[in-house]
Amino acid sequence: MAPLPCSRRALLPLALALALPLLGLTAATAGPGQTPALELAQELAEELWGAGLPGDLPELEPECRSLLAAFAEGSAALTGCLGRRARPVRLCQGCHGHYRRLLAQYGSIARAVGNSSESHNCAKSILTSDRLQIVVTLSEFFNETWEAANCANCLKNNSEGLSNSTEEFLDLFNKSLTCFEHNLQGQAIDLSPNNYTEVCKNCNETYTRLNDLYNHLQRMNRQGGESGHSAHLCIDVEDAMNITRKLWSRTFNCSLPCSDTVPVIAVSSFILFLPIVFYLSSFLHSKQKKRILILPKRIQSNASLVNIQEKYS
Repeated sequence: MAPLPCSRRALLPLALALALPLLGLTAATAGPGQTPALELAQELAEELWGAGLPGDLPELEPECRSLLAAFAEGSAALTGCLGRRARPVRLCQGCHGHYRRLLAQYGSIARAVGNSSESHNCAKSILTSDRLQIVVTLSEFFNETWEAANCANCLKNNSEGLSNSTEEFLDLFNKSLTCFEHNLQGQAIDLSPNNYTEVCKNCNETYTRLNDLYNHLQRMNRQGGESGHSAHLCIDVEDAMNITRKLWSRTFNCSLPCSDTVPVIAVSSFILFLPIVFYLSSFLHSKQKKRILILPKRIQSNASLVNIQEKYS
């Protein structure tokens, strides 16, 4: 008997399971002494196969299998990138290329159709042919992670690279860390570990520029900045600023001089003196009214006194 093709050989146990009951045999009773019966069962199985049972089981077309393999490789690459750049957070600036390629690969699956006329649609075969829908689940996970990180706010509108403001911020961030490190090495010999006066003094300008730029980016982002997305800043920028502020305020115990001190003092003094001015003006105004009221009474009393004198004279 000719050997079965690979696809048929893989499904032969199912056909045998259907053929054995037809011959009054079971898998337990079909022992080595019943070889003719097994051969008969195999022949019957081939007949069942030739009748189209179960020839309806679908298999992926080569094109669809290639698309699935590409998506699997892209998912593995993006997962590795996200894991390696989790701390400190560098997801958006380091993984945006992997994410763009994965989106393109998923789009190819959703649009692709097999070459042959009898082939199944790749989107249907890969995306929706089972309850679990692994490819769809993976794609949704990556999209939700990317949106939660607000990476669109770090990138240009076409997501081809970092925006100009993000590159400027990261440049100042690196300069701040370099300044911290340089001044720590310079004062480690002469000063105690808890005295970071030189760091606060020499790095104040760089840190102030970084802090001002971050506040500016926040204001721009609320109005929909370069990326066109109005939300939080991307996780890379937020994490970098949090790290720098913790080093500046907690580790080095530095502080920024408040540029609004004079206006705040002026406004506070004005508000403080308002009650004094109000009560003083009220007091003077009421005293003036008393003088105006008393003056007619004195005139009236003098006139009545003259009348009395004339009457008795």
